Amino acid sequence: MDNREAIGSWLSGPRAAAEEMGVEFGYRGERLGLPEEGPGSIAPVGRRLAAVFVDWILCVLIAYGLIAHRDYNASNPWALLVFGALSVVGLSLIGSTPGKRLFGLRVVRLDGGRLLPLAVLIRTVLLLLVIPAAVWDRDTRGLHDKAAGAVQIRV
Repeated sequence: MDNREAIGSWLSGPRAAAEEMGVEFGYRGERLGLPEEGPGSIAPVGRRLAAVFVDWILCVLIAYGLIAHRDYNASNPWALLVFGALSVVGLSLIGSTPGKRLFGLRVVRLDGGRLLPLAVLIRTVLLLLVIPAAVWDRDTRGLHDKAAGAVQIRV
């Protein structure tokens, strides 16, 4: 005999199964005291990915034009160094990179202040490792943001 409820909860995912058990999730950022929509709310994942893509393309062009003009390759190690430098400088000075600025995003501490230089450095190193940035919690904060005590918000 087959149990259709068990199959249904498996197909609908862990969130639906948890909701059926009475767990309430709320909106992204509620646990952090952030608004649900508008300025100051958690940045959408699509915008964050688009901002990283814009920053990466910019860094590839800079690395190609200034450093490694003989070898045009998106995986060029110089582009990764330029990306790290762009991230450290941008987040330290204005709390965003050109891509984040273009998409109306900013990286701040959980209390809303600017990140300290050590936190920016920790966040950038973990971002360059890629895996910590790809592991999110239910507020869609990556491990790199959690380690730095940061959150990406809409401006």
